[in-house]
Amino acid sequence: MLSPSNLGSRCVRLIALCALVSVVGACSIFNKDEDPNPPAKLERFKASIKVKKVWSDGVGDGVELLRLSLGPASDGSIVVAASHDGRVTAYDAVKGKKRWSQKTGLPLSGGTGVNDNVVAVGTISGELLALSAENGQKLWSAGLTSEVLAAPAVGQGRVIVRTVDGRLTAFDADDGTQLWFVQQSVPRLSLRGTSAPMINGPAVICGFDNGRLAAYDLVNGDELWNVMLAPPSGRTEIERLIDINSQPAIVGNDVFAVSYQGRLAGIAIGGGQLLWSQEVSSYSGLAANFSGVFVSASDSKLAAFTGASGRELWTNDKLLNRQISGPAIQGNSVVVGDFEGYLHWVDGLTGKLQARTKAGGDPITAAPLVSNDMLYVVNDGGKLVAYKIAGARGK
Repeated sequence: MLSPSNLGSRCVRLIALCALVSVVGACSIFNKDEDPNPPAKLERFKASIKVKKVWSDGVGDGVELLRLSLGPASDGSIVVAASHDGRVTAYDAVKGKKRWSQKTGLPLSGGTGVNDNVVAVGTISGELLALSAENGQKLWSAGLTSEVLAAPAVGQGRVIVRTVDGRLTAFDADDGTQLWFVQQSVPRLSLRGTSAPMINGPAVICGFDNGRLAAYDLVNGDELWNVMLAPPSGRTEIERLIDINSQPAIVGNDVFAVSYQGRLAGIAIGGGQLLWSQEVSSYSGLAANFSGVFVSASDSKLAAFTGASGRELWTNDKLLNRQISGPAIQGNSVVVGDFEGYLHWVDGLTGKLQARTKAGGDPITAAPLVSNDMLYVVNDGGKLVAYKIAGARGK
């Protein structure tokens, strides 16, 4: 059961989500005549690349209203997906053959993470579960202090999990022993969702609801650096929301992060120096490579910036107010999903639409995943689909 404090934490985030959707028009609380931010109508265009569906399967029941963002994960050989009803399933990454499926019986809400033969998922009731990536058998479980809304990070003998109370906790991947924890302050009002931690060499990097991005020693949890992307501003608590709700992106020696009603920033991994920042608001997230940093803004504009200086390269407003997911990079394309279940491929160099397909009738909240040139997406109804771009390596 949830403790009173955890119930309160959930209520705060549900209230904040309602506040958010009032701002960005993400819920159907207006009819079509009253909606001040109507979603853009999809325009026809001539596709410049061919996208092929390779395989698909249902991974379990989805819960759209909770916006759990249960995204897929891959270690290169398998793809693992989870559903709110407690099912965790692993597939062959290329052919989609089911390797195993485990019914945990738990209300899953954060996941999945996979590496080093460990699959990790978290629950609404504050539990971390580790399964064998080989056969799905339970390895261990551990109690947490509050709800999990982001995928745990797995690697180097550690499982790192972020909970909604601002705590980042490290566990031994072999037996589930808690090794250390750190905690950041949580504003009284925040968006529903949390940033997923990332393991990078000897450090783990994570964003927090107070607008801070921090790095900690993977072994003992000592703070390495702590950067405020942008301080809160405004008169009301809604105006002062500055959550970092998405996973940061790492390219070379730089890490990129973005906050809601705040900034997109480039930060030096070594010492945490702020290299540059741009006024950008996002709760869906970003992706980056050596060509640029790509951001799904709060109003569903998709924008690209240089990683070296933060200079804007292009902006695509063809998906305005369509509640786009965080982006993924597939080849030279940037891919996002939307509230009607469409996937959109955009040229990473020019920002022009390249291709579009529908992955089902349910919204796509979780960012797609790209592994070995294959793109995987799980919609809010629990459908997992894999796509390839024709002509890509391996085709």
